Amino acid sequence: MAGWQDGEGSQADSSLQAAWAGIRAGLRRDIGARMFDQWLKPVRLGDYCPESQTLDLLVATDFSANFVSGQFGDRLRMAWRAANIGVREVRLHRAPDATGPRLLEVVHVEPTVAPAPQPIASNFLPRHGFADFVTGDSNRLACSAALAMAGEAEPRFSPLFIHGGTGQGKTHLLHAIARAFSDHAPAAPVLYMSAERFMMEFVNAMRANETMAFKARLRAARLLLIDDIQFIAGKGSTQEEFLHTINYLIDSGARIVVTADRPPQRLESIDARILSRLAGGLVADILPADLDLRLAILEAKRAVAGDPPVPDAVIDFLARSIRSNVRELEGAFNKLVAYGQLTGRAIDLDFAQGMLADAVRANARRITVDEIQKVCAAHYKIDASEMRSKRRARAVARPRQVAMYLAKKMTPRSLPEIGRIFGGRDHSTVIHAVRTIEGLRESNPDIDADVRALLRQLEG
Repeated sequence: MAGWQDGEGSQADSSLQAAWAGIRAGLRRDIGARMFDQWLKPVRLGDYCPESQTLDLLVATDFSANFVSGQFGDRLRMAWRAANIGVREVRLHRAPDATGPRLLEVVHVEPTVAPAPQPIASNFLPRHGFADFVTGDSNRLACSAALAMAGEAEPRFSPLFIHGGTGQGKTHLLHAIARAFSDHAPAAPVLYMSAERFMMEFVNAMRANETMAFKARLRAARLLLIDDIQFIAGKGSTQEEFLHTINYLIDSGARIVVTADRPPQRLESIDARILSRLAGGLVADILPADLDLRLAILEAKRAVAGDPPVPDAVIDFLARSIRSNVRELEGAFNKLVAYGQLTGRAIDLDFAQGMLADAVRANARRITVDEIQKVCAAHYKIDASEMRSKRRARAVARPRQVAMYLAKKMTPRSLPEIGRIFGGRDHSTVIHAVRTIEGLRESNPDIDADVRALLRQLEG
């Protein structure tokens, strides 16, 4: 790259500086202050080659150079050509070190430096790290995948899709990924938001005519984490923007983690292209915590809880009684310890049973149709997907009828809702299944034994 010609430097400097000041003002007016301040305000003039009429513009990082070139390269090139001072081509580069080519001072622009490491947003929870995420058979795959996504080495998959019921640890893993990733890449932009927040911000950006700024903020992320993606179901324009965002980020090598309450193939009213993209990485589930994992979680909390001590009998009672999700289990433990600390009351089994009677009763009622399907499929040694299939072979149909019967008896779901969960069947099919199993329980001891065993398993 040729530098400034002797004797011409001062005049060339002045011409380029004046042109750059005007170009900056026009760009700020055209694309909006927010977008300009984020991406174009830090751009500085670099070397100019009179022979090729090429001007270098300098930014702080390679990523910024690629982004500004891709998003604003044509606009910058046209603006410089319109200035008619001999600039025909513009190139974006990362700023060199102190021994590199001389940089020009820019009129009316504060000197820029490489951006400081970006702190994690305030909505990341400090207590949610990998160190305090207790693993077991039900969540080991999801935790291992999350660790890989947060590591220094490039993951072999992206996006990572984590699904599981409410309160099982999905959001905990998102926060843990963000914190671990930022520990080794503090300057890399990390963006976390719920799907509901994504939708709200996109709508607000459209109303304020700031969609370009919204898109730029999302696409600048090197790690994007979206929680509860099922909430964009049926939102056409939001889904379209989400699809473009994940396509851009995947193509640019960014990391994406998405959570939902069910696997991609069971997300309803979501664009098939989004589902294909999400399923194209790694899909990991978090199943309800089994007894061993619930005990391990409580042991971990007891180890740091302090006084008053929580006896083994109470830990066992909690683990066996609060089965719905980990969040409620931890909440029940915290309630006991807090009450004991505030009142000086010793924690024993009678005290725990009295304090948590309502939670225990609620858990006894809260069994899901999904859980029933999985337990029945495992009992009869068929794939859980058969519960929603159209197959009518007896080896599949009878277990499906048992599961429908249990769903009617053990959940508050209506007959039409149960039918929809079992592959979109009519409510009359559910009625027939319930009546059939009721009759078989009276006439067939094997069926009755199966149902009793399944009831015991589902009730804990």
